Amino acid sequence: MATIVVLGAGLGGMSAAYEIRAAIGRDHRVIVVGESPRFSFTPSNPWVAVGWRTPADIEIEVAGPLGKQGIEYDGTGAERVEPAENRLRLRDGRSLAYDHLVICTGPRLAFDEVPGLGPEGGHSHSICTTPHAVKAWEAYQAFLRDPGPIVIGAAPGVSCFGPAYEFAMILDADLRKRKLRDRVPITYVTPEPYVGHMGLGGVGDSKGLLESELRQRHIKWITNARITELSPGLVKATEYDERGNGAREHELAHRFAMVMPPFTGVDAVRGVEGLVNPRGFVLIDKHQRHPTFPNVWSAGVCVAIPPVEPTVVPTGAPKTGFMIESMVTAIAHNLAAVLKGEAPAEVPTWNAICLADMGDTGAAFVALPQFPPRNVTWAKVGKWVHLAKVAFEKYFLAKMKSGNTEPIYEKYVLKALGIERLK
Repeated sequence: MATIVVLGAGLGGMSAAYEIRAAIGRDHRVIVVGESPRFSFTPSNPWVAVGWRTPADIEIEVAGPLGKQGIEYDGTGAERVEPAENRLRLRDGRSLAYDHLVICTGPRLAFDEVPGLGPEGGHSHSICTTPHAVKAWEAYQAFLRDPGPIVIGAAPGVSCFGPAYEFAMILDADLRKRKLRDRVPITYVTPEPYVGHMGLGGVGDSKGLLESELRQRHIKWITNARITELSPGLVKATEYDERGNGAREHELAHRFAMVMPPFTGVDAVRGVEGLVNPRGFVLIDKHQRHPTFPNVWSAGVCVAIPPVEPTVVPTGAPKTGFMIESMVTAIAHNLAAVLKGEAPAEVPTWNAICLADMGDTGAAFVALPQFPPRNVTWAKVGKWVHLAKVAFEKYFLAKMKSGNTEPIYEKYVLKALGIERLK
């Protein structure tokens, strides 16, 4: 009997545990190591930050659903991965030996890379975690009593731009509903070379589509910008020209700011020799397997993927939800093969599907595969996207409760659209 440890209990980790269990059967031990007794649906955090959701709406208890599938849960948290010893050190001093380790930790939020960034001792808010979104909601309620300028942005090196666009437009929609929009100038500040780049080199006409949406909502934008410092009520940023020369310095006053931080690998893997790149992201081959430690696998935001293209201000490549599910499916199939003494053969497609809510409408982006050149690429706006994202939230939470990570109707609907998880 092999022991498979899944490190991380977020979108990637929970999906990986369920799919691995389904692929390898009940003859092997599967353990999930997380940090919280509850799973939180991260894509709904922008709604939490404006009071459209509560944490209870988007969270489920972890141990019970996993247990029904014969999966153990340990909420102690990981101190250090020791791949040479096939061991995971836990934060309570215990060690957990494994035959295979699947790393799905998500990222470390590197607020420390920009002075004054972040909700803990800094001067901006975050929607990267549900506790951060709750703190943003508390600040937003105070803001509503005395509104003023808002700055939404992304720091240099950010690889997840969708939530920033979403939050800017959700704020616009919420303020219009409250009849306060006329008192709130909103500015979007980003390292992207143009609006709609999103770390992907654009998807379809995402540039024109998102520029149009921002114009209609009277949201100003600054691109090719490096946010350099945040202080109480002020965001400082340098805007660059196409040659990388500093073109303009901005000092943006605000009464509420949300800035996406750069990501690094989490502390449990950062600096582990041979396991990760200099930023702490886990190295993988085309099968989602580590090239040096063949019993280590990884999926999600924590994997090392180079930028799609060079940009004047650094931008990272995003790892979208369906792309992560593609990685997870490949790992489950390949791990099952290895346990049978076979070579891994499955390669994930890394297809990207993104539903970006805009409060009363939304934008859908499809990139097959995620990195250009692509077989399929399109972007569309419509109220149906907002409704689709609401439905997907309920649907995904139901999947996490049931352990059925690819219900039959999802499998065949996506297949009919030409969207596959595996090549």
